[in-house]
Amino acid sequence: MKIWNIHIGIPDIQLFEGIFPISKNHIYLDIIAGITLAALAIPEVMGYAKIAGMPIVTGLYTLLLPMAFFAIFCSSRHLVVGADSATAAILIASLVHLAIPGSPHYIALAGMVSFIAGVFLLLARIFRLAFIADFLSRTVLIGFLTGVGIQVALSQLPGVFGVLPGNNPMFPPVFTIITEINQIHVPTVILSFLVIISILLGEKIKARIPWTLLVAMASIIISYVFPLSNYGITMIGEIPKDLPTISFPNVSFSEIPSLVTLSAVCFVIILAQSAATSRAYASRYQEKLNESADLIGLGIANIAAGISGTFVVNGSPTKTEMIDRAGGRTQIAHMVTVGIVFLVLLFLTGPLAYLPDAVLASIVFVIGIRLVDISGLKKVKNRRPVEFAVAIATTISVVIFGVGWGIAFAIVLSMIAHLRHSYHPLNYLLYIKQNGKWSSAPLDSGKQALEGLVMYRFGANLYYANEGRMNEEVIQIVNSSKIPILWFCFSASSVNDVDYSASETLVQLHELLNEHSIRLVFCDVEDHVRDELISDNLEKMVGNQYFFSSKEDVILAYETFREENVSELIKR
Repeated sequence: MKIWNIHIGIPDIQLFEGIFPISKNHIYLDIIAGITLAALAIPEVMGYAKIAGMPIVTGLYTLLLPMAFFAIFCSSRHLVVGADSATAAILIASLVHLAIPGSPHYIALAGMVSFIAGVFLLLARIFRLAFIADFLSRTVLIGFLTGVGIQVALSQLPGVFGVLPGNNPMFPPVFTIITEINQIHVPTVILSFLVIISILLGEKIKARIPWTLLVAMASIIISYVFPLSNYGITMIGEIPKDLPTISFPNVSFSEIPSLVTLSAVCFVIILAQSAATSRAYASRYQEKLNESADLIGLGIANIAAGISGTFVVNGSPTKTEMIDRAGGRTQIAHMVTVGIVFLVLLFLTGPLAYLPDAVLASIVFVIGIRLVDISGLKKVKNRRPVEFAVAIATTISVVIFGVGWGIAFAIVLSMIAHLRHSYHPLNYLLYIKQNGKWSSAPLDSGKQALEGLVMYRFGANLYYANEGRMNEEVIQIVNSSKIPILWFCFSASSVNDVDYSASETLVQLHELLNEHSIRLVFCDVEDHVRDELISDNLEKMVGNQYFFSSKEDVILAYETFREENVSELIKR
């Protein structure tokens, strides 16, 4: 089926990119994955609603219109959008000072925050801000998802052990287990370990069977037949039967400025976390990803959340892993989840009341552990030790400071890693081997393409941070050369930009080389880079006849130069 296109000027919107093309072999798995996600995400989003200070039922609302609209407008075939722990925690931390959690006023404020964040996401698409995600390298993505996995697994420990969550800001779940060890509830621990072992062993026996779904259903049935609450095991409780009402958040105009900053914070977290997650899964399955389309989907999803009485939605690594482990490969699975949540809200809220908290905590714990990419970290360590350090630093920052600050730290680390590569590029000398083919050699080798001709290749864009290094290397090559240099060729095949500072340095090098009777020439210069050098008057100083299209043209020109000046060269 063809993807639908809607032309609205800025930008063009493509519908159903995350659904089509459809593989007939995967439809069944997508349906099963959608059912599995519904079974696991329904209790999870109710927990996030509690964290956000919202009524429990509003957590389910995040899996209705927001998820449906994202599935229609997005490009990612894997990313799941719904309630998220990071934005939920930020929401209550800010809104608790403006209204009583759970009150109609509080719900309206939360809806307005979601609406404004959605507008920001659409503006980010219009102004093409998706490039922010470009600063998340694959190494950082591995560290990010690993950190999220550890954080999620740790956060479920109180539920696994039947202990009330603590308030210590540093590793709160671990701190809680240690300080409240006498309060550990043995029946809850037994149930939790049975759930974890059942899922892990079941997947080893037959990976395609949705064991998490079966375990969740079995626990509901057992709890209904043999009331586990009699043994002190807590249940998630009843959910009211109610569908969302569509209306604009009832917030006074004077209150909106106080919500803009909070909405901006949510916008940054949504943009970064969603991009990090969708990129990780697109990379895993070697798929193309249109992040601009995802921005539209995220924007419309949050606007839908704002007008349907719920709170901010975000790309969720845990829910994405849930649906991926269940075999989901397209947004069809997400639409199945939407349908199930709709039916649950109408007819099936009763059975969910019998789901033990410990079962949910154990399932989410296993999901968190699966996000820890040990094999990926090992590959990075063996092949790029420096980037491994970046991945580990990202993991630690996510675990200690949370997803929001962890994402910010990851972007900064990626930028530093990029600057490191551009500041310290791989530069070398080019020369011709005996078989007539070009080869490269280290700068300190002193290799010359021909006697008297040095061909220096710079391996990155030239700008203020690395122009000093380039200058030092050229001077070092000239001073250490055992054979007098007549021509110094700057090969710019890897240079796509030259800023003002670097251009001035090239001018100074031309003057310095000229003082030593060395001709500066250029080759493999892109047209737009040459235009920059022309505007900086460098080409006029060097001479346009000394800008060559290729290394071979330099060789021919240099040989002609030697033939025409043989007598003068002999005198030297």
